[in-house]
Amino acid sequence: MDTPDKTAFLDEQLDDLRAQGLYNHIRTIESPMDGRIVVDGHEVLNFCANNYLGLANHPRLREAAKRAIDQYGIGPGAVRTIAGTMSLHVKLEQRLAEFKGAEAVITTQSGFTANLATIPALVGKGDVIFSDALNHASIIDGCRLSRASIVGYAHNHIDDLQRKIVETTEYGRRIIISDGVFSMDGDIAPLPALVEVARQHNILLMVDDAHGEGVLGRGGRGIVDHFGLHGQVDIEVGTMSKAFGVTGGIVAGKKSLIEWLRQRARPFLFSSAATVPDVAACLEAVDLLEESEELVQRLWSNAALLKRELQALGFDTGRSETPIIPLMLGEASMAQQFSKALFEEGVFAMAIGFPTVAKGAARIRVMNTAAHSQSDLEQALAAFEKVGKKLGVIS
Repeated sequence: MDTPDKTAFLDEQLDDLRAQGLYNHIRTIESPMDGRIVVDGHEVLNFCANNYLGLANHPRLREAAKRAIDQYGIGPGAVRTIAGTMSLHVKLEQRLAEFKGAEAVITTQSGFTANLATIPALVGKGDVIFSDALNHASIIDGCRLSRASIVGYAHNHIDDLQRKIVETTEYGRRIIISDGVFSMDGDIAPLPALVEVARQHNILLMVDDAHGEGVLGRGGRGIVDHFGLHGQVDIEVGTMSKAFGVTGGIVAGKKSLIEWLRQRARPFLFSSAATVPDVAACLEAVDLLEESEELVQRLWSNAALLKRELQALGFDTGRSETPIIPLMLGEASMAQQFSKALFEEGVFAMAIGFPTVAKGAARIRVMNTAAHSQSDLEQALAAFEKVGKKLGVIS
């Protein structure tokens, strides 16, 4: 008797993704992460990664990781609350608090888990979350896990947020949550206005600064520093997986907040601590950023050049205010064609489509970094121009 294939529906759904141009073709990187990398056997310019400052392959971070392995081994082998907190973890949290001008910091395994750790620990059933319509998936998932009521407000629209707050009359606790830099469009949250709304209504305010860490503020101290709002944002979430070049999540705030998360944040309580080389490399990244703003300045200089020249060629770069540069192409199939043609010209820049962005808003997200030279940018611009004209995106 034949056994029915219980997963046959998955093949049909995968075929449907391919037909819609939404299937992700995942390429394999065969070299260190840098401005130029080897992908599927080809050396290409890398405009895909979130490695904003080029630290993922920085010699100082590599050496720091090696030294730490010799002293402490590889992994702690336990969750932080049982036997996984090493002196390196404590030192990193202290250094990050100093760097960000916060009372205290707790670290998690990733920026994603930082949101999953924080939101359900602060609000639950009977509470209300006011969430920006374009918040990251990790915020959305953290909100769902909390079981609080989720009230969305129009992207970066303060008047709509005010209306939603006034209209929502039944609640226990309330919290406003917004990305700091929105990862697909590169625009920045109106944090001063959010702070004022939170103050007026006595609501907690949380900002996820994943794409602002190492990018915004003095020497990359983030969006709170960028706007000079130290002490006025209740919860600042971040990551060390992007500009810091390593991996790990950050939650900064008052000592009481951080201590509560140590007691009740589930990813902190039930998942093993970050590994020794990761923590050591993150520490070195903090040291490097405190010593000099050169890499941050180079990142912004590269971004300004690339954005200006892409716009001059006729590309639509959306509403970006940061080094994230979206080339708006519309349909997912066009974005995939564009990405494939770019790769053939020696430029690695992946297509972004639904569900990461809305249907009809597919794009190439161009991620320039401090690791790119002037000649890298010129070579990339020539490739974008050639492909754009070939596919009829620009004239």
